Amino acid sequence: MTIENLRLILRRQFGCPRNLDWLPHTLSLLAIFSCMKILLLSLCLVTAVRATAQSVVVSDYLPPKQSTTLATTFVDWDSLVPNPTAAGQVRHVFDNPTVAMDKLEVHITTLNPGMESHPIHRHPWEEILLVKDGDFEVSVNGRKQHAGPGAMIFLASNDPHNARNVGNKPATYYVINFVTDLSHSASAKSAAEQAVPGKLASSVMDCDRLPSTPTPSGSRIVCVNSPSLTFLALESHITTLNVGQQTAANIIDANDEIVVIKSGQVEVTVNGIASRMNEGSLLYWAPNDKRTLRNIGSTPTSYQVIRVTSAKSPKPITN
Repeated sequence: MTIENLRLILRRQFGCPRNLDWLPHTLSLLAIFSCMKILLLSLCLVTAVRATAQSVVVSDYLPPKQSTTLATTFVDWDSLVPNPTAAGQVRHVFDNPTVAMDKLEVHITTLNPGMESHPIHRHPWEEILLVKDGDFEVSVNGRKQHAGPGAMIFLASNDPHNARNVGNKPATYYVINFVTDLSHSASAKSAAEQAVPGKLASSVMDCDRLPSTPTPSGSRIVCVNSPSLTFLALESHITTLNVGQQTAANIIDANDEIVVIKSGQVEVTVNGIASRMNEGSLLYWAPNDKRTLRNIGSTPTSYQVIRVTSAKSPKPITN
């Protein structure tokens, strides 16, 4: 519509005076105000996005608290001392280098109802959570998911995350941080932003509901088997041994492994040294140590293995 047409409409419909020379100037001002409004809204949006980004805490890498290279270690649940925190309790397990890892840090967190693990944060190394009991809401990249008993949560490099107890009783999960050499050169972008094909993305896996394959001694569930941004391979499975059954003798793997006893009672023999382990207990297997597991209880026993391969993992050896 031209200015002359708009003047004609104003005169006919609203009885405006014939002199409407002010109209172009008014329209120009209105156009300016409209542009300013759009610009102001854009600035507000950018500020909000920046504020959201700034609210994600970046956790710095800290060297292991213990300088001794971690050897195969048995950890009985009852030996772990719970330390009170503002949100619940924490049980410290490992914070050491290993033969193939710059750092292996393991602790067990218990959150009281309604409490969060920490503010949403991110870090370049990749993290694994195993839910022992209770109900959690896990936030990853702004998406919230439920994680109950038996869930395994994989948190990929620099993906913002935290967890909150949404149940009505204390809830507990294992926290496993494998820091490989690749962690130190990881991109500051989140794994979700990078979306590298073939690399494991952050995931919440209900392992207990995955398909189970019968074995001669019980059964096996494969939870995950994939490379990630900082692992050459991450493999996790759950093995169930029927009463009186055992694994093959003197199994050897050239990887760092954490094993959590999910149920029952098992005798674990490593390099000829045996230890009885009950539900909740865990152990670290160093690469190429010989191990055998046997069910010594009156019910089936199950345990979850988390196995990580890095560029520093030694070559496999044979018996």
